Amino acid sequence: MAADFTPYTSEQREACLAVFDENCPEFFAPNERADYARFLDAVGPAYRLCRRDGQVVGAFGLMPGSTPDEAHLNWILLSPSAQGAGLGRAIMTEAAAQAAARGIVRVAIAASHRSAPFFARFGAEEHIRTEDGWGPGTHRVDMVWRP
Repeated sequence: MAADFTPYTSEQREACLAVFDENCPEFFAPNERADYARFLDAVGPAYRLCRRDGQVVGAFGLMPGSTPDEAHLNWILLSPSAQGAGLGRAIMTEAAAQAAARGIVRVAIAASHRSAPFFARFGAEEHIRTEDGWGPGTHRVDMVWRP
């Protein structure tokens, strides 16, 4: 399935929050919703939307890191209704293309223990695991990906 990527604008805020809600509590702790809403209120077009048939089904942000060749993969999410259609792979391919275009060789990913296996399939390596790091029962897994 082909993915269409567009820059985030505030008009898609509610659509992004709806995708977040679809992923709770399996992939995100419910208490993270307020953090995501604040992120959406502050972020600009660097945050990218993944659309299928014109509908927002996912999003991700490749945000600047502490050096020019580093970045953070922030708030990557995909609607459960779109999972299994190759859109997660499309998002990671798009993130890798953005990284290459910007000269980024190291991407930090702060995942949950449930989403970490997805990132590991693309070569991300676990560095630190924090029990209940995102909330009760949702463990934080800090990973490094070299796209």
